[in-house]
Amino acid sequence: MNTDIKEYYAQRAREYEEIYRRPERRDDLVLMEREAAALFAGRDVLEIACGTGYWTRFIARSARSVVAVDCNPQVLSVAREKKYGGRPVLFLESDAYSLSNVEGLFSGAFLGFWWSHIPKSKLGAFLETLHSRLADDARVAVFDNSYVEGNSTPISRTDAEGNTYQLRELKDGSSHEVLKNFPGENDLREELDGHARCFLFKQWTYYWMAQYTVKRRN
Repeated sequence: MNTDIKEYYAQRAREYEEIYRRPERRDDLVLMEREAAALFAGRDVLEIACGTGYWTRFIARSARSVVAVDCNPQVLSVAREKKYGGRPVLFLESDAYSLSNVEGLFSGAFLGFWWSHIPKSKLGAFLETLHSRLADDARVAVFDNSYVEGNSTPISRTDAEGNTYQLRELKDGSSHEVLKNFPGENDLREELDGHARCFLFKQWTYYWMAQYTVKRRN
């Protein structure tokens, strides 16, 4: 059993986007793709854990620029193979918890299916790091999974701090234990208290979106 999430996504790089081809989820995804394409019009966007660039394609349709980061060179290799409509998109290998090689301030940030992989004990520090790279009044959008009984991979265990885990198997037969939390609207509001204003939450069948504006600094 492999419990290294970085290695899991490295091995999953070439099959990652198959999850978006599940027919029962298509209606949700069409709405989300439209949201992503409209959220960041004219903004300079920092995308965290961009993976294979699936969502980068939609963000780049209206953003002024995109810097997309991931800790995994394998998924970045897949992302760099895609076309982004001539928009300026820079892919960087970077640790989301430090963003040490990310320069400048951004007027937008996108987290696609990353929030659910952050241990609860690290959420506060992660948000501090993220917001330190964002300008006052930057727009942040988070997309992630809802837990749907009978459709989602079952939760295999819960640890002492309340993080939940799934057991996943890849096509190569390898098994992986993956941290995967499923926060609700109230959880998100509580975690973002003091960081955000103009909070908006949308719930679809299989996914959710949280959107907010970063609070101005004193």
